[in-house]
Amino acid sequence: MAALETIRQKFGIGATIIIAIGLLLFLIPSDFVQQIQNASSKYDVGKIGSQSISYVEFDQQVKQMGSVSEMMTGQSASSEAQQNQLREATWRSLVEDYLFIPTAKDAGINVGHDEVVALMNGESVSPVIANNPVFQEDGAFSQDRLVDFLQQMESDESGRLSTIWNYLQKNVKTFQFYNKYNALFTAGAYTNALQSARLIADNNTSADVRFVMTPLGYAKDSTIVVSDSEIKSYYNAHKDFYKQQASRDVEYAVFEVVPSEADIAAQNDEFVKHYDEFATTDKVRAFLQKNSDNKQNLDINHWYKAGELRSVNKDIEEFVSSHASGVSPVIQDKETFYAARILDKRQIPDSVYVRHMMFVGADGKHLADSLLPLVKANNFSTLAALHSDDKQSADEGQTGNLGWISQNVLQYLPGGFESVITAPVGKPYVQKSNIGWHIIEVTKTTRPVEKKQVAVYVKESLASKDTYNKFYNQANTLAVRSAGKLANYQAACDSTGVYSHVLTVNEGTDSYGSISHAKEVTRWAFDNKPGKVSNVITVENNYFFVVAVKAAHKEGYSKVNEVAEGIRNQLYQEKHAAKRASEVAAEIEGLNTLEAVAEKLGSSVSTQDDVTFASLSRQLDPKFVGAIAAAKEGVISGPVAGSYGVYVFEVSGRETGEHFTEEDAKSFNERLASYATQMIIPVMMDDADVKDNRARFY
Repeated sequence: MAALETIRQKFGIGATIIIAIGLLLFLIPSDFVQQIQNASSKYDVGKIGSQSISYVEFDQQVKQMGSVSEMMTGQSASSEAQQNQLREATWRSLVEDYLFIPTAKDAGINVGHDEVVALMNGESVSPVIANNPVFQEDGAFSQDRLVDFLQQMESDESGRLSTIWNYLQKNVKTFQFYNKYNALFTAGAYTNALQSARLIADNNTSADVRFVMTPLGYAKDSTIVVSDSEIKSYYNAHKDFYKQQASRDVEYAVFEVVPSEADIAAQNDEFVKHYDEFATTDKVRAFLQKNSDNKQNLDINHWYKAGELRSVNKDIEEFVSSHASGVSPVIQDKETFYAARILDKRQIPDSVYVRHMMFVGADGKHLADSLLPLVKANNFSTLAALHSDDKQSADEGQTGNLGWISQNVLQYLPGGFESVITAPVGKPYVQKSNIGWHIIEVTKTTRPVEKKQVAVYVKESLASKDTYNKFYNQANTLAVRSAGKLANYQAACDSTGVYSHVLTVNEGTDSYGSISHAKEVTRWAFDNKPGKVSNVITVENNYFFVVAVKAAHKEGYSKVNEVAEGIRNQLYQEKHAAKRASEVAAEIEGLNTLEAVAEKLGSSVSTQDDVTFASLSRQLDPKFVGAIAAAKEGVISGPVAGSYGVYVFEVSGRETGEHFTEEDAKSFNERLASYATQMIIPVMMDDADVKDNRARFY
């Protein structure tokens, strides 16, 4: 399967996940998501329009997509990040199928079969095809590559290439729907000449202003009253500001399992028992794999320069820095034990410039060995273009050039490339990696500095069964005393001195403080009513939670009483500013200079140059900036009630420049249009009241 192998080579696991998504959606009938009769929406991952999507069906799709991805890449999407990519892209595809495309069709847009065929292999192919690395050569679309793929597809009895082609066809069609709808939307958001002229004028006209500002201050004015009816009126007029997700107000106590002194002493004995083997073994890597805790991803192949091990442990850094070889003594840092062994010392560059040829398949080694004698300084790129399976790497325009590589970059390259850090300059060599065979050459390096190859033996103390039970019993005692009731929980925390955390969580909350993967706590909170207290909930086998639900907030709009205090403060500030502006007006009546105004108000005259209405720059009060834009030049204006104070001011001069041009205005409007098109799907989802409940399950 040459074509399938090409796809696997050209796409990494991250990119091919997206391919797999489309493949699966093509394989599954379009009506795969049906509303489960007599089932509660509680078990739905979401709802798009009238289409309910159950957890069982959605999760099945994600698993099947993972299988397709593995078929294409030879790798499974096993990490949580990769699974999240699958879920996110699956949801996006469902939104397109059930919301975007039907909406586009309702607007009179359609993409016909003949149109799709032309976009797949006609004279003007879709970017979905043209930008696909499978159909590119030297970074550009190749019609020959496309023809070759189609020929192989005809003889592919497995049907896999046909599945890929069908996936691409679906993507091309969806992409064309986007093109047409965006064009329609952008045309409707046309900016006329008058609007553009106003934009240019606003950005080119600046004002120099002198002003006197009286701060509003923080002292409460008891004469200003905000009534309940005013709060309700404001709430009704601004109700969309108070949309909320479903949430829970919780209190929780958490008991972290930490090793006892006896546990730490036992770990010390265990560490010392293996210390001599670590110091003398010739199989250091095997020893570390068997005995060491490597949560810090320490790599035995890494070369460390001075200071780099300080983040691991300062005593380890001091030992390595001050010794040329040898093994450190046992170092204890709280519950963790360390020992370091210096394996080698050399002058090593921080970065090397690398070029390579890659040969995949059973004859990869033979091809690499046979080409190596032919490699010269001036023909590497030519040989790579002719024979290498990697033609995408072309730094500086030369096929085969990977570019500058540091040790930090090596983690993203195939295993085996570690050799480049110590390879001699200008001497190509054959190297095996976990994806094939390579001819590699280092052509230049940064200045070498002293570095050391260090093995670090790490062991963290673990809590014993007795210690584990001790912390569980503490948590269970609190749960028993609470007897499922909030008041009992709060009294028990007070009497025992247990600290109770307060938090508002939504269905997606996964972390409680520094504790991650605590979704089980969130699920419990959403499954129970206010006033209830949990039994012990275990997280990561290392934390015991006892949780109380204080209040529940439904999805939709906050109640007036829940937001009343915030509204009251805002209305108070507005009334306070208006009252102070009225007082200032009375105090300065008859005064005709800013200096006289400043003296009367016990303030001073300030200046600000180059104020533009369009930019609202320099952190001036927005209401003040708006007043400046509308004020007459040379006339004392105000008082203006701002957000921070009351302003009396005079525009002392205006200047019209030409730095903001028609081209700038065009660019600005294009950015606005681009932003508007990016908001099409979110706005559609909001208008259709799409329910996304994935956070409830994942």
